[in-house]
Amino acid sequence: MIFSKHNIFSKIKDSENYFIVNLLTGNADIVDSIDAEKINRVKNNQTVDDDFLKELSEKGYWVDEKEETKIYRSKYLDFIDSREDDEIQLFFVPNYSCNFTCSYCYQDEYAPAKGTVDNEIIDAFFRYIQSEFAGRKKYITVFGGEPLLNSPKQKELISYLIEKSNEAKLDVSFVTNGYTLVDYIDILKQGRVREVQITLDGTATIHNNRRFLKNGTGTFDKIVQGIDACISNHLTVNLRMVVDKENIDNLPELARFAIDKGWTTSPYFKTQIGRNYELHHCQSSPDKLFSRVSLYENLYELIKQHPYIVDFYKPAYSISKFLSENGSLPEPLFDSCPACKSEWAFDYTGHIYSCTATVGKADESLGTFFPQLSKKEDMINAWESRDVTTISECSSCSLQLACGGGCGSVAKNRTGNVCSSDCRPVKDLLELGFSSYFES
Repeated sequence: MIFSKHNIFSKIKDSENYFIVNLLTGNADIVDSIDAEKINRVKNNQTVDDDFLKELSEKGYWVDEKEETKIYRSKYLDFIDSREDDEIQLFFVPNYSCNFTCSYCYQDEYAPAKGTVDNEIIDAFFRYIQSEFAGRKKYITVFGGEPLLNSPKQKELISYLIEKSNEAKLDVSFVTNGYTLVDYIDILKQGRVREVQITLDGTATIHNNRRFLKNGTGTFDKIVQGIDACISNHLTVNLRMVVDKENIDNLPELARFAIDKGWTTSPYFKTQIGRNYELHHCQSSPDKLFSRVSLYENLYELIKQHPYIVDFYKPAYSISKFLSENGSLPEPLFDSCPACKSEWAFDYTGHIYSCTATVGKADESLGTFFPQLSKKEDMINAWESRDVTTISECSSCSLQLACGGGCGSVAKNRTGNVCSSDCRPVKDLLELGFSSYFES
């Protein structure tokens, strides 16, 4: 018998208590310092009383190694089987151009792609996805650049794309900066719109210093008008705040703004926090970036000072939020990278990519859907094979089933190899999450 290699055990932040979690067996417990000392003794192969070992064994924390390996294989096969039924998100980029010049744009060094989108390319996109993903649940997300540029031609193209989505009985989402939303409401209402993702980086002054038009004009007021218009027309808004050290302290004020607007009580409103980070090239001010841990440490402290923030945004802290809301753990996460499994990306040049983190990068193209069909099978196979069983760094890591190996694109940028790790600070996040959602 051994202390399970999938146990995650640590002290809860700002508490004398500890947690132990095992995603393979689906158990989680909070223990006091006395039992924590016993667990440490078990970890170090020291003697403890039989009753305590029996309790650990019943929870799957103290296991027969061969039996645990069998359970792992069985759970992995279940994961692979269930993934075949996952809904696929299909991103379509009608343009890489944008009316904004955001201070942290990661697409700003892309070489302009030749050509423009037209109905023929949109038709080819729909033919490809209906053939390639026949029988699979799927939906489309329109991405950019800025896909909702305010021009008659762009409105015609978006209207046609929505028309084709309706014919295919597919939901469609939009990722937009939100500046022209008011002008697009009537067009969006014609489609099966699942959500509209919009970015606000803070209240007016903060946001306008980060996300502005090419001529330097602020954009906050028009985006707020667009959010109001979406909610009043029953179009779900997914509001995203991209945070770094320059705007994190404005989160309480933005949360209060959204609460006072009545957004947070609407069934058509949800939020997410996006961490500003280096993706394809170095940031001009890398010192303003948070690590994953430091971001959530800051969120933890801000929420302690301003508890109402959770009415606007409730951090996941890895699996902590899920556990608190469901009373059970999620299934083991053997793969956290959806690229070429439940996510694909396509652009107006006819190229196919693995995900939104690679779309538009010429050397990341996996083939074409227009004007002819082509696939780079070796590259696709590498993406499809990536999970914790093919990433060597994950094999001995106790966090693997909560981390899932992280982002394949970030890992590839770091090492040149898709099947390498992008490690997530799971234990640190759980320390914060157990404190936030259980100790209080």
